[in-house]
Amino acid sequence: MSIGTAEIERLITEAIPGAEVNADTDDGHHYTAVVVAEAFRGKSRVQQHQMVNAALKQVLDSGELHALALKTNAPE
Repeated sequence: MSIGTAEIERLITEAIPGAEVNADTDDGHHYTAVVVAEAFRGKSRVQQHQMVNAALKQVLDSGELHALALKTNAPE
């Protein structure tokens, strides 16, 4: 069972209001996500990734999502 990019984007934007999220996949198993959010301002890259991973905890724990490369940043 796998998850779609729209669901990844929805889960992240629900957990991090105002985030701009662009998720993509080449094969339906390996995903990338670029997340830009004001909530990331002043946080380390590790903290930013922890916030995204927390948003996706349920699908990560269930195995629906297991390969996700993240790029995160605060808006310029």
